[in-house]
Amino acid sequence: MILYIFIGVSLVVLSVILAAIFFDQAVLVRQGTIYRVDTKQKKVALTFDDGPSPIWTPQILDELKKAQIKATFFMIGYHVQKYPDIARRVVAEGHAIANHGYAHSVILYYTPAEIEEEIKYTEHVIKEITGQTTKYYRPPKAWLRASLGEKIKSMNYDIILWALSSKDWVGFSARSMANYLSANINMGDILLFHDSGGIWHTEGGNRTQTVKCIPLLTKMLKDKGYQFVTVEELVNG
Repeated sequence: MILYIFIGVSLVVLSVILAAIFFDQAVLVRQGTIYRVDTKQKKVALTFDDGPSPIWTPQILDELKKAQIKATFFMIGYHVQKYPDIARRVVAEGHAIANHGYAHSVILYYTPAEIEEEIKYTEHVIKEITGQTTKYYRPPKAWLRASLGEKIKSMNYDIILWALSSKDWVGFSARSMANYLSANINMGDILLFHDSGGIWHTEGGNRTQTVKCIPLLTKMLKDKGYQFVTVEELVNG
């Protein structure tokens, strides 16, 4: 009996993991969010979630500097407090910071008051440490109820998702991620990467392939005539 229970639980866990790998749940909650901007210009926005990280964010920043492009970092408030110098470096190098909540909590069952408190506190942390303000918010894991979406927008925040995910937390190679994104890119797309975390945790992880993907992808897209901008630049045209 115990063996059957173990097998059943294992199959459920495996199904969840496979679904996360091969299906992007963000497509289910895109209504009322920004994941792509309607534009006739070849512009795209690179975004990085879950940082800052003392290991991976500096390496990503180095690659972005070499490629001479700017990105948007959706930061976790707790990580901004824990690694303030890294957060300040992101700003100093001309990148944008946006709100990803304080602790990467699943907000699916938050009350409107709870989501307001978390977003405002994270906004305060970012402002206090980096001097930056933002009105862009990305819900952790893209899990979002319509009523919470309306509450967030009533706070004058735009909810930012993504058109294409690199799935860099899965462990795909830099080349396969770059090939996939380049083959499926459209004008105005927002692209998702991570500068921290893994399958189970929001900190640590291995972003080696993410770092390696940046020069590959930027060359591929620049060769197609694409320009890289921040989310704000993309939204505001």
